[in-house]
Amino acid sequence: MDYASVLKALGESTRIKIIRLLAYRPMYVCELEFVLEMSQPRISQHLKILKHAGLVNDEKAGQKSIYSLNKNFLQKFLSSFVNFLEQPLAEISGFQKEYDRICNLEGNPDITKCKGNCGSFSK
Repeated sequence: MDYASVLKALGESTRIKIIRLLAYRPMYVCELEFVLEMSQPRISQHLKILKHAGLVNDEKAGQKSIYSLNKNFLQKFLSSFVNFLEQPLAEISGFQKEYDRICNLEGNPDITKCKGNCGSFSK
């Protein structure tokens, strides 16, 4: 799962508002325009980013589209992300270099100098 693209899509306050509004109920762009007091192009751009990330669905209703929260995707994303955060660092693909370096923090003279008398953290 591409965590970065989903988190990036959620990393803007207007998109968080849109997600929350769509959690309340599906909405047309014109409804989002009214509620958020924003122009149609701005709303559409935000929806495009959210849709690309998999967070919203759109369904044609005649000439218009109605947008809804993709709850299944969001639940899978959140569950997967929590598992990612809880997985041992040594077991995560792409983190071996960082894991090796974090294991060598204690006793490193540059790190000791940087921290001063702050002490150490436990895992």
